[in-house]
Amino acid sequence: MPEMRFVITWPDGQEETCYSPSLIIRDFFTQGESYPVADFVDRSRKALTIASDRVEAKYGFACSSANDQLARIETAAAPFLEHADARVRCDTFIL
Repeated sequence: MPEMRFVITWPDGQEETCYSPSLIIRDFFTQGESYPVADFVDRSRKALTIASDRVEAKYGFACSSANDQLARIETAAAPFLEHADARVRCDTFIL
């Protein structure tokens, strides 16, 4: 199963490299696009859940790394959720 990383920039300018055990991330994000924080979290939740489910279907267990990444995104996003204009940019995909 091909894994990938995707680099994002939080509203405060902090860059972060995120992990996905599947290329499904490319179905939810576009390189160079920015998303309202709540939308970014929702898309991440959907994509990483699908990715983890794919791992489970193939190997018989969920992907703890995908679940950990989602938890990290949710935690990092929390301070920005009250700011309607805050956006997260998907900078690049790393295969």
